[in-house]
Amino acid sequence: MYLTRSKEKHRRFMWGILAGGILLLAVLVGESARYPAASGKYHIREWIGEQITVLLCPVSGFLEEAETVVTWKSFFYSIPFCQSPLYQYLREDAGGTGINISYETLTLQEGSDEKNGIQAEETPLYVDATETVSTVVQEYPVLVDSAVPLSEILPGAAGGFTIKNFLPATQKSVVYNMEELRDYSFLLNHFYLVDSGTGVTADQINAQRMLSQDMTIDRKVDGPQILIYHTHSQEAFADSVPGDPTMGILGAGEYLKEILEEKYGYQVLHHTVSYDNREHNYAYSYAEPEIRALLEKYPSIQVVIDLHRDEMAEGTRLVTQVNGQPTAQFMFFNGMSYLNELGHIDYLTNPNLETNLAFSFQMQLMTNTYYPGLARRIYLKGYRYNMHLAGKYLLIELGAQNNTEQEIRNACHPLADVLDRVLSGRDSF
Repeated sequence: MYLTRSKEKHRRFMWGILAGGILLLAVLVGESARYPAASGKYHIREWIGEQITVLLCPVSGFLEEAETVVTWKSFFYSIPFCQSPLYQYLREDAGGTGINISYETLTLQEGSDEKNGIQAEETPLYVDATETVSTVVQEYPVLVDSAVPLSEILPGAAGGFTIKNFLPATQKSVVYNMEELRDYSFLLNHFYLVDSGTGVTADQINAQRMLSQDMTIDRKVDGPQILIYHTHSQEAFADSVPGDPTMGILGAGEYLKEILEEKYGYQVLHHTVSYDNREHNYAYSYAEPEIRALLEKYPSIQVVIDLHRDEMAEGTRLVTQVNGQPTAQFMFFNGMSYLNELGHIDYLTNPNLETNLAFSFQMQLMTNTYYPGLARRIYLKGYRYNMHLAGKYLLIELGAQNNTEQEIRNACHPLADVLDRVLSGRDSF
């Protein structure tokens, strides 16, 4: 009887080992399938190591997940909690500010979100540019009927566009009074589009404080005063020729540089290195150290412009009229380093946020004043977009993929005029 029971236990034990082995093999195959781009053996070993680490030393797992944001205080504070499986479950399952997202994940999301373009609802309000009115342009007309085939408004041949003589506006078309601008609701509703993933406060977009900041620059310094570059240098327009650096967003940056230098006398450095030809979603991470190095190499640079183009639905074309010419609309873009689900993102901190917001607001106000309908409302989004690198930093979405090269170049003239009005102080609000 004893031997029979012993054999039965042995048989059950062996079946248990076999079932466990099959289960482990299924898990390993499933894990390796999650990483098809690399060696399955490598990822199986990596996964086993991670599981053992988390099981035997949860603190180490915490440090790896938290990456560069761990402080000594947070490390020691985490020890008793990381050893608790219940705490780990609650932390992973929690909503709101309890969510922990790594720096790499946020950086990837930053590039991915910006790539998708701004598709916010914008309500048109037409303003007679010949009258002085005490109001604001709420949103801006698209003057080209979407029913017109795009081929009918393109130039006869790629590169066949011409640049008309531009006549800067000489008088204000829209006038704002300070009482309106002090009203937070008015300011928010007429000047900003706030992404659903972020938030803004009345203290952050205080018009009086933003207008009180001096945005003029020193024109006497030796060396470049303005830097133009492109996080997404591969962005093209409707009639851009692939591979032609004189077209697309690179060509627009070069043309804007020429206007600023030849007409307004600025010294401009146009940085044309491509950061999005490897992995588009990591372009901001690739660009950050090189732009920082440029600013250290050229301390004369006082203004940074990251020039992009947006991406819209094909039925929406960002076109208005300036000097009787079809002109692409543009938009100023600010990162808030704040997500509703996380709160303030400590490791995407931006010490220049207040100045960034003041700069884009002054540019927006000046554009609306002299060229109503040209600028879309300032878009506020949750990440940082390298705007921490300088106070006078503009991220500009110039037109979209279905604008023509002609429309883009037409827009560079009033954009340069507005930039000079703000940077030179030759105009006041």
